[in-house]
Amino acid sequence: MRLNYHILTILLLILSGCTQETQNRISRSIQNWTGTDGILEVYAGDKLVKRFMEIDKLTTAKGTDSDKDRPYRFGYGFNDKNLNGKIDDDEKKRVYFEFSDYSTSYIFYEDKDK
Repeated sequence: MRLNYHILTILLLILSGCTQETQNRISRSIQNWTGTDGILEVYAGDKLVKRFMEIDKLTTAKGTDSDKDRPYRFGYGFNDKNLNGKIDDDEKKRVYFEFSDYSTSYIFYEDKDK
């Protein structure tokens, strides 16, 4: 038990010396490891035009030299090109995407069926 306490103390000291961005990356990697399964659907009016699947999270962009939010969000997922709700063989490449937080009609939700 004493060894676990020392390991935890060392990990906390290492993390406290990391920049905020490094801490965020560590947090994202833990979240990716534990797994979440989001779906992002983008609409043009009432028509579904894009779907990204198996998204770990959406991130609001921050300014490089400021702490202000930028007007877009981004993430990584699989592009469901044919909108059939599953990842087909030709869609098995994880892609980066971003979209405007102000002018894009979208729904982001967890896939409870998995």
